[in-house]
Amino acid sequence: MNKLMDTMKRTATRLLRLGAACLLGFASLNAMADAGALRAKYGEIREQLRDNNFQRAMHIDSSEAGDVLKGDVYAVLDHPFGVVGNALKEPSDWCDILILPFNTKYCHAVSANAGVALHVRIGRKYNQPVEKAYRLEFALRPVAASSDYFESRLNAQEGPMGTRDYRIIVSAIPLDGGRTFMHLSYSYGYGIAGRMAMQAYLATAGLNKVGFTVTGKDGSGQPIYIGGMRGAIERNAMRYYLAIDAHLASLRSPADQQVEKRIQTWFDATERYSRQLREMDRATYVAMKRGEYERQQALIQ
Repeated sequence: MNKLMDTMKRTATRLLRLGAACLLGFASLNAMADAGALRAKYGEIREQLRDNNFQRAMHIDSSEAGDVLKGDVYAVLDHPFGVVGNALKEPSDWCDILILPFNTKYCHAVSANAGVALHVRIGRKYNQPVEKAYRLEFALRPVAASSDYFESRLNAQEGPMGTRDYRIIVSAIPLDGGRTFMHLSYSYGYGIAGRMAMQAYLATAGLNKVGFTVTGKDGSGQPIYIGGMRGAIERNAMRYYLAIDAHLASLRSPADQQVEKRIQTWFDATERYSRQLREMDRATYVAMKRGEYERQQALIQ
């Protein structure tokens, strides 16, 4: 009987190891496929990356399918692939990124059952108590981190005003010359309440706001930019991309200067696209973010 039990245990162990090996194999194959797809996308939009109005190698797209909005930013980063991968895998780095957009009031990483969760508070454009801001809980999931492909995902099941299924997906591949090609995808779903809230915003404060996709030209030959809900998702996707780029740029500074570097760099970058992204002046933004960062550190401690 003991020999039979030992044999069964050894067999079960082998099966578990085999199953784990299969899962790793499938994950590796998926990563290879995703890396290939991203390389193909780079080849497909190479011309748009070279010739555009962004003053940098970038391409933005958006879609609205059913009750899901999605914005995509493709960009060539002037940072080595290894630096990008290392800077986008740690929870603390993601909080440094997410706190930069004007309406993020707080971010703190905590241990969760399935790994790491980011507790994020989203609020208004001005100073706001943390407890008054809406709480989002993002699950941070590293997907791939090989020598030629990186992917990390943030998912939040519920959001403000009936929105849901928030997803931020960042993937990257190395390019020649110490550069990196990155894809940032930002999406969320919405119900009736979410649509009504967005329509109310677009009819009032967001009435004249636009995105980045050019839909035509006016009588004087100036570009006409997409508006509405697709314009809104493009603006948000761009803000997150610029936050990532600002975080990467700050890593070249001494540790005690990195927070200030990120704040100033993000605002400078948004001013290049003031038609879409300007919400406040520099002094207001910088003072607000300095205060929110200090408050965040105090609350964490």
